[in-house]
Amino acid sequence: MNDASLPQIVIIGAGPAGVRAAQTLVQAGLRPIVIDENSRAGGQIYRQPPPGFVRSPKTLYGFEAAKAEALHASFKQLLPQIDYRPDTLVWNCSPDQLDLLHAQRHTTQRYSHLILCTGALDRVMPFPGWTLPGVYTLGAAQVALKAQGCVLNGRVVVAGSGPLLYLLAYQYAKAGADIVAVLDTARVGDKWRGLPQLLRQPLTLAKGLYFMAWLRLKGIALLDSVQEIAAAGTEQVTSLRWLRHGKASEIACDAIATGFGLRSETQLADLAGCRFLFDQLNQQWLPERDAAGRSSVAGVYLAGDGNGIAGADAAELSGRVAALSLLEDLGLPADLSQRSQLQNALAANQQFRRGLETAFPTPVHWARQCTDALLICRCEEITAGQLRHSVAQDGSREINRLKALTRVGMGRCQGRICGAAAAEILAQASAQELPSVGRLRGQSPVKPIPVSAALAAEQSKGPA
Repeated sequence: MNDASLPQIVIIGAGPAGVRAAQTLVQAGLRPIVIDENSRAGGQIYRQPPPGFVRSPKTLYGFEAAKAEALHASFKQLLPQIDYRPDTLVWNCSPDQLDLLHAQRHTTQRYSHLILCTGALDRVMPFPGWTLPGVYTLGAAQVALKAQGCVLNGRVVVAGSGPLLYLLAYQYAKAGADIVAVLDTARVGDKWRGLPQLLRQPLTLAKGLYFMAWLRLKGIALLDSVQEIAAAGTEQVTSLRWLRHGKASEIACDAIATGFGLRSETQLADLAGCRFLFDQLNQQWLPERDAAGRSSVAGVYLAGDGNGIAGADAAELSGRVAALSLLEDLGLPADLSQRSQLQNALAANQQFRRGLETAFPTPVHWARQCTDALLICRCEEITAGQLRHSVAQDGSREINRLKALTRVGMGRCQGRICGAAAAEILAQASAQELPSVGRLRGQSPVKPIPVSAALAAEQSKGPA
């Protein structure tokens, strides 16, 4: 092939999925472009601190240190054979071109084939006091630890749902943080029901049990069946209240790390034109993907947590699967027997994922039962009562109509933070099932950019 006939392959994201996709393509003799918003490869789970930080992999990644080192080493070996672009935000995606922001400047990148490895973000469920200074998501708390070696100051409560509660509490306690309690909304019965599927990955299950046992031995309170959490304070959070088995309790604290599972980042897939389906397991609209990683758009492939939460191991597998499918579509040699094995491993992982969802169900009823005064969209200062009023007075029954009438989801986060709760409230207020209210459509820019970059993008299009 001459240069003009070579495919323009772009991988968005240099986490576990993106690294393994790039590795597979390089092994086939291709030179993909790898674009990542972060400064260093690894994604969230294997996030690397800035150069010059001297912290051992064991300190950074615990039990996953060997996997993290292997992924980082693989990517380092790839660098001479890929076009790597760190610190670069992909803020728009059209059928054959990406809009990028690097060093506050707008550029574009054309592509013939695109592998989206966009990862996930925290699922936020609003509760009274959730916007107080000192209240963080689990992801933000973990970034501080991995990227800068910092922990939340003072007495820290970890609250919400999911296994990440115990992982973060363990990591923070090991780093010297004062963890005073872990409050879990899941019930004991939920965990027992999920156990048979969790036993499909006994080593992963054993790690989770170890975290919990270690925390208990350190005298940290682990409480399940927690309901109706509420943070208190004026200029700073000072305590957290909750109900458990009908009894109200309160604990003094200086910081709260909260999380209710994860949500896939899907905006770029939406802008690329992918079809979406509602996924009951993830309680989210996800881009359609076949078992080989192909989306509904020719030349666009999906891998990692950006197409359903499954964890780092599954992300690595799906990155390889997507790259092998891309090679097959290009008519290049692809090990399809290996792809079949990877697909079988992904199917087994999905069973474990179902077990996790059974053991740690997302308490979506909180959004449905919240008071009218609760702030849902912090960017536009929209309350639950305003959303319900739009249903009652304007007849809103679809989430984008609700957005147009109330401005919910129009702020800096583009619905990343408030969208899930707003959809739950709309479904309850309009007496519909959650899939029936639809999904917030992806809008460009998917994240805030300087006005100068937006103007440059418009000028590059030329006259209409």
